[in-house]
Amino acid sequence: MPQLSSKILGLVAGTALALASFVPAYAAEKLKLGVMGGEEEEIAEVAKQVAARNGLDLQLVTFSDYTIPNEALEHGDLDANAFQHKPYLDAQIQAHGYHIVPIGYTIVEPIGLYSSRHKSFDDIPQGAQIGIPNDPSNGGRALILLAEHGLIKLKDGTGLTPSVLDISENPKKVQIREVDAAQISRYLPDLDGAVINTTYALGAGLDPTKTLIAEKRVGNPYGNLIAVRESDRDKPVFKTLVAAYQSREVADFLKTRFKGAILPAW
Repeated sequence: MPQLSSKILGLVAGTALALASFVPAYAAEKLKLGVMGGEEEEIAEVAKQVAARNGLDLQLVTFSDYTIPNEALEHGDLDANAFQHKPYLDAQIQAHGYHIVPIGYTIVEPIGLYSSRHKSFDDIPQGAQIGIPNDPSNGGRALILLAEHGLIKLKDGTGLTPSVLDISENPKKVQIREVDAAQISRYLPDLDGAVINTTYALGAGLDPTKTLIAEKRVGNPYGNLIAVRESDRDKPVFKTLVAAYQSREVADFLKTRFKGAILPAW
């Protein structure tokens, strides 16, 4: 068999390199995901690493106010967000007409009653001032927590979004102060107690395992979820996003980092 000359071999190699230069590099799909800053951003970073291994580049956009991520998603500034529970999303849709749907659960952060004045729930005095979030879903969530532990009683049939107008009995005549969820921890020294979302409690240096009372972790209807625009719900890329959050890596991170304060919701 005749030997190929070095000149011919060089031409073959050069042709191969030229052809290779025209093969497009594989590009990961990209999504802009809105999350709350702080601990939820830490969790999203773990999900981001998992997603990257499956061809999805998550670009995290952080927020400090619950009212903004749905607006950003509705108007196309985000592809998805992961910060809210279903009752909050339902309330936002009712108030603003958003075309947003949930596609999968992420975490659950049991809400709790914190106090810098009292060491136990039974110590709450007559006429105590109790802070709760001022949005319908989290405010209702706080009232349900107080009612479940007997501080107040709510009218029947109020569902998951009762308001202060639905308080039917108030034996200790506590005063309910409605405050922006992101600001309640700042008012804690001036209150007998405050029901604070875990995200904001952790951000304020509070320990969610040391509340006076807290929601149950099992059967909690307030699991956080990933939301997308209704027109995008069936795109395959979002299955990759959900799988990244619902991964063993994220579950292990929650267990190690938060020790029961934040749990998987899937």
